[in-house]
Amino acid sequence: MDTLEKITAKKLLKIKAVKLQPSNPFTWASGWKSPIYCDNRKLMSYPDIRNFLKIQFGRIILEKYPNVEAIAGVATGAIAPGAIVADLLGLPFVYIRATPKGHGLENLIEGDLRPKQKVVVVEDLVSTGKSSLKAVEAIRKDGAEVIGMVSIFTYGFPIATQNMQEANVELTSLSNYDAILEEALSSEYIDESELQTLQDWRENPDTWGQSKKNK
Repeated sequence: MDTLEKITAKKLLKIKAVKLQPSNPFTWASGWKSPIYCDNRKLMSYPDIRNFLKIQFGRIILEKYPNVEAIAGVATGAIAPGAIVADLLGLPFVYIRATPKGHGLENLIEGDLRPKQKVVVVEDLVSTGKSSLKAVEAIRKDGAEVIGMVSIFTYGFPIATQNMQEANVELTSLSNYDAILEEALSSEYIDESELQTLQDWRENPDTWGQSKKNK
């Protein structure tokens, strides 16, 4: 029986929200060279997958955080998933900008968040966790309490685990890098030789492109 992680991985690969190109790496905004690229914004264009995400996020949040009082989406990729989950659960919704708005009220948090309100943060993708935790910091500075975080996908970098632990944030993801590789291999999206390259990248993602170039 397939796990939630593998079911989600199948859906991500099916609509090419996740692309794997070991022989022709992508360049991330950070400058890292990567054999994988994930664009979860595509999921919102597929009603069946959108509904799947909504139901799974809702189930996880109710099971793990039954005392949740508000949902916060991290801009921009998690605004839509966060909003539909908040609607499902009948909860207030806010979203957190990457930087304060440059005019008007110069808000960092859009929406009404009350002091001491118990909040679950919704993310679309977690890499190092730094941008996700900036949102957590903004919520805490506003006087609310972050009781957990859920995401569609995580690369599972050790640095992300460390950052989450140090910030005292529990992360639950619908799928992860290992599940993607397992599904990609079983569906013949990749072969065994490409699997090793993909595994090597996750070990040292910040230097992988450099070492590859120097060979």
